Amino acid sequence: MKKGSLTVRVGLEGDFRKFVIPISYLHHPLFQRLLESAQEVYGYRSSGPLQLPCSVDDFLHLRWRIEREPHHSNGHHRQSLYSC
Repeated sequence: MKKGSLTVRVGLEGDFRKFVIPISYLHHPLFQRLLESAQEVYGYRSSGPLQLPCSVDDFLHLRWRIEREPHHSNGHHRQSLYSC
């Protein structure tokens, strides 16, 4: 894995896929909401990659939204999370 990246496990009901994402995503408001959902669903303890309660398609849409922003880590966005 590349420095400055982390692995996440995305999926619902047994349909999981792993993604390597930049650590900078952790500062984006949309991703932070997804992390809050993960904490509610799975709690703080986890073995292995960070697991996100989101469909793969919705995660890909979220990643696309984050990537299309010129400075996605500035924290000034009040957008709603797609459907994760």
